[in-house]
Amino acid sequence: MDVVKAVQSPTVNDELGDTRAKRWRNFIAFWLIGLCNNYGYVVMLSAAHDILKEKFSSPDSVETSNDITIENPRGCNLVSTGAILLADILPCVIVKLTMPFLPFHVNVRVAICVIAQVLGFLAVAFGTTPWITILGVVLTSLSSGLGEITILSHSHKYGRSSIAAWSSGTGGAGVAGASSYVGFRLIMSTETTLLVMLVVPIAEAIAFWVIMTPPNDKTVIKYGLSSQDEIIKVPKKTIREKIALVPGLMHYLIPLFLVYLFEYYINQGLHELIQFDGIWLNHAEQYRWYQADYQIGVFISRSSASFITFKKIWLMALLQLINIVIFTTEAIYFYIPNIWIVLVITFWEGLLGGAAYVNTFYNMVETIPDRDLKDSLGIVSMADSLGIALAGALALPVHTAICKLPRPT
Repeated sequence: MDVVKAVQSPTVNDELGDTRAKRWRNFIAFWLIGLCNNYGYVVMLSAAHDILKEKFSSPDSVETSNDITIENPRGCNLVSTGAILLADILPCVIVKLTMPFLPFHVNVRVAICVIAQVLGFLAVAFGTTPWITILGVVLTSLSSGLGEITILSHSHKYGRSSIAAWSSGTGGAGVAGASSYVGFRLIMSTETTLLVMLVVPIAEAIAFWVIMTPPNDKTVIKYGLSSQDEIIKVPKKTIREKIALVPGLMHYLIPLFLVYLFEYYINQGLHELIQFDGIWLNHAEQYRWYQADYQIGVFISRSSASFITFKKIWLMALLQLINIVIFTTEAIYFYIPNIWIVLVITFWEGLLGGAAYVNTFYNMVETIPDRDLKDSLGIVSMADSLGIALAGALALPVHTAICKLPRPT
């Protein structure tokens, strides 16, 4: 079926609800949903070191789990933070691999996201065994993955500004999640911190069902380069037609996959192995600040699409690969003299990751035919999660191998 464009008229403008107030409401709603959707995911990664120490160590070893011994010369955790990353991303991958090809019921999906995030926080906070804790991480991951693929696909009804708002909100989740966890842990326990954060899924529900204005389900907004959007009618695709889109999206999928593979291999495979002795931060605090620093970079770059855009995502993948070389050699040899240098490189790493994400979807908006855009956005959203999952798998053996090496002096 061909795309049918409507003639611009005051009636069309009325139907679109093209008022400044509604545009701002929807922008704020997408920003808040992006923040709330990714918040729990970020918190679980920021808390990964603490979760492993508190939930996966015996009571007698909790206080000494980072002590240097002959068997553990680097004072490593028994389990890599890559384990938490896998629990945090594998359910997300499964959701993203299946949901683009299933019926789209946005209200049901968002309700599942909110409930799953609440249960996830509660399970991690009150879990008495490692497996209940992992279940909480899994529920948080399901919420994040389902929310991302749902809201990205839903955004095609609200104009391209919704992509910018969503991306900025997800970047804000990184800063808010990592920094709030660091701040709360200064004054309260991990469990209390997670209970305070239950306000986040409540805010997500308010943003979606109260702040966001209802779309016209019979129409979709064409993303144009001008300020005037157009109403178009887009046919629904069969599962076979959706799968047929995948080969043409590989030039978006592959670079985004590589960027996230490289950066999460650094974050969850190498950051916990980089230590500076005799400074104002202990080992666990250093890890938390690496995560917060990275997320600040992500937030800045994910919020930049309204001002500057890039076409060559593969270049960001190459630069991220260079970061891997730097962090891997530092984790082995401890040759960087100051933690501030590590923080600067980590901030750069976050800038590259956030820029790759937002520019991938922004470029899709401008180049993919309108009839294919909704489904393409959902399909490409799986690329980052696939990269993160592989990064978590690689982090486990790398953690084991480096932890067996002698500690550099």
